Amino acid sequence: MPKTANINLRIEPDVKAQADAVFSNLGISVTDAINVFLHASIMEGGFPFQPKQPRYNRETLMAMQEARDIIAGKVSTKRYSSLSGILADMDAEDADA
Repeated sequence: MPKTANINLRIEPDVKAQADAVFSNLGISVTDAINVFLHASIMEGGFPFQPKQPRYNRETLMAMQEARDIIAGKVSTKRYSSLSGILADMDAEDADA
């Protein structure tokens, strides 16, 4: 059966580049990978895997939010000019605990 149907989709350039790298290492194109996904979906009658939303504990969620706040510039962070400075602070924290 000839391939005559087209699908146009928009994805982030970084996602496309990462997918290109993954699938080229497997010796296939992203188009081939999408075809595999669609055929597997047809055979399964739905997703060929179980989609899940990741669940994180409270501490992980708080750390993720803190990272977002740091990236957004909402939280200032301490800067170090050397590894020895970081290690000294870590030792001080351990001594305080």
